[in-house]
Amino acid sequence: MRYGRWAGAHARLAQVVAGRGGQGTVEYVGLVLLVAVLIAGVVKASGGFSDTGIADAVVDQLKGAIRDVGEG
Repeated sequence: MRYGRWAGAHARLAQVVAGRGGQGTVEYVGLVLLVAVLIAGVVKASGGFSDTGIADAVVDQLKGAIRDVGEG
């Protein structure tokens, strides 16, 4: 019966850990939403600028990277 106490403690610990399984997912979803809001704010704030040189360069680089992946 010496191991009975440890087995019970292990079972209780497993229940506690299993109960926290979804917490990480909720935190990641919150982080993704925060980043999405920040990006939306930057896009909204930059809507008034007429210079799109940086945006065009980024789009060109992304298109090139996608094209390279498709060819390789």
